[in-house]
Amino acid sequence: MLIRVLAVTAAAFHLYAAGVAPFTALVQRPVHLALMAALAFLGLGVGRERGGGEAEPPAARARQARAAVGAALIAATLFTCTYLVLQHEALVRRSGMATPLDLVAGGVAIVIVLELARRTTGWALVAVALLALGYAFAGPYLPGMLAHRGYSLTRVIEHLYLSTEGIWGIPLGVSADFVYLFVLFGALLDAAGGGELLIALASRVAGATRGGPAKTAVVASGLMGSLSGSAVANVVTTGSVTIPLMKRTGFQPHFAGAVEAAASTGGQIMPPVMGAGAFILATWTNIPYLRVALASLVPAILYYVALFMAIHFRAEKMNIPPTGRGAGQAIQPRLHLLLSLGAIVLLLALGRSPQRAAFWGVVTAAAATLVRPETRLGRGKALDTLVAAGAGTVQVAAACATAGIVVGVASLTGIGLRMSEFIITLSHGSLPVALLLTAMGSIVLGMGLPTTAAYVVLAALGAPALTDLGVPVLAAHLFIFYFGCISNVTPPVALAAYAAAGIADASPVRTGLTAMALAATGFIVPFMFIYGPPLLLVGEPLSVAMAIVTATIGVTALAAAVIGYARRPLAGWERALLVAAALMLIFPGPLTDGVGLGIVGLTALRRGGRAALEEAAKG
Repeated sequence: MLIRVLAVTAAAFHLYAAGVAPFTALVQRPVHLALMAALAFLGLGVGRERGGGEAEPPAARARQARAAVGAALIAATLFTCTYLVLQHEALVRRSGMATPLDLVAGGVAIVIVLELARRTTGWALVAVALLALGYAFAGPYLPGMLAHRGYSLTRVIEHLYLSTEGIWGIPLGVSADFVYLFVLFGALLDAAGGGELLIALASRVAGATRGGPAKTAVVASGLMGSLSGSAVANVVTTGSVTIPLMKRTGFQPHFAGAVEAAASTGGQIMPPVMGAGAFILATWTNIPYLRVALASLVPAILYYVALFMAIHFRAEKMNIPPTGRGAGQAIQPRLHLLLSLGAIVLLLALGRSPQRAAFWGVVTAAAATLVRPETRLGRGKALDTLVAAGAGTVQVAAACATAGIVVGVASLTGIGLRMSEFIITLSHGSLPVALLLTAMGSIVLGMGLPTTAAYVVLAALGAPALTDLGVPVLAAHLFIFYFGCISNVTPPVALAAYAAAGIADASPVRTGLTAMALAATGFIVPFMFIYGPPLLLVGEPLSVAMAIVTATIGVTALAAAVIGYARRPLAGWERALLVAAALMLIFPGPLTDGVGLGIVGLTALRRGGRAALEEAAKG
């Protein structure tokens, strides 16, 4: 009952702020964090089983102890957040002169945020935040460019709690303003049968081709992943339908799981929503959201073209026949639900703020559920939908608040500039080396952190180095965002692949390696748009069109090389040549494009000539 009350309160608060009267940052963000933290400390969105059955006395005592700890944490959260909301104007007036109660509230807030992150995301993000806090104090004792004058506990708490440079910074602001509303929008669509609608539509589009069920999974998971913002969450929802379907068609379990993991991961780079990543990136870089979404479109399409072609080549290699188009029974009663998604896209295209677009998206989605009996939500299901929205936002809010600690320390100590100097020094000013270092850092951080948190940390520490080397701001931030996303399918910590392996009943390691191979384009496309700005729709129309064509050929060649099949099995040296061709097509220009296209053309001619000879021999 308490969880439901908090879920209803959260929905009412965020809808009021977005559609009626916005609050100031130091009101909106603390209230948002208080609501999400209270839900988390009640066990929502932290992956724990709740309730059920009689327990032995020790288990009962342990449950009572956990409940007592949860109650204490909720009380502490309400204290620190309510204090800030009630005192925010006075705090601004006495900036730099914190009272003892200010410091106590700030210290409690830091502890609460760290515990919230530990419960929802694990120790990795907590470790990064603790390392950042330690760095703030240890500056005078560090060598070289890492050294700084050091800061007192009072100064650190003031910076992180009494300003919008730390916990209440841009990351949590995006969670409070945009993320909750988009998660609520996705939860409404899902509860009304939007997931089944997307799978049915995808089946109608791709079902009649080879590997149709796998291609259906790609389309459905890409769309749902863009809305959910979590590759793992998307795997365990849509994957529960698509993975068994792929297995029944004839795909091996590890391949079925890998397809779902790669497709769900790509959802976070697919406009218009990009799992809320586009909103964080736009807010952080002060670039209009529409520009971010448009720039992200071609790279995302290239990623999914490569995934489609890999599935097609695999289906041909295994001689899996088309299964036919899906039936339309699941489409007609729910087709009107897409109007709400269209409303969001239209409002964003008209220049409305993401917050306002999300508000009207939720309103139209709620209205659309009432149109037909098949999509109507009863009272119980409506409440469950609000609870699901809270559960889907808890981890994001925790990650954003904790990332705010890291960003706050970076702004206080200037470590961002030092990291840029370090990357430039280590790379000797070479852009390719700096890109490789940044890519590796993004993948490593992304393995242990939620995508939003990994992006925020790298945006503060890694992006400045790339911009100092001449990379445009948007391209630099998209580069680290892409590699933070692709870490979901990069062993040894490929969380999305491991979740898919559990559903597919396959080896986690084999599923992870296969998913990484299927997502190989995701490792190359960021380099492509760094060296080829036309892929971000920058430049003359003719150059943009040529870049898209050559890049499409390149990612198709890469897909063929990964699968080892293109109408006929490919020899090892042919696969190596196709990889070389794909890599050549990274670098724009007549020479590299000509060489890459020449290799692809010669390989295709050889395969075609060999096939003709075989047919003639049979004749």
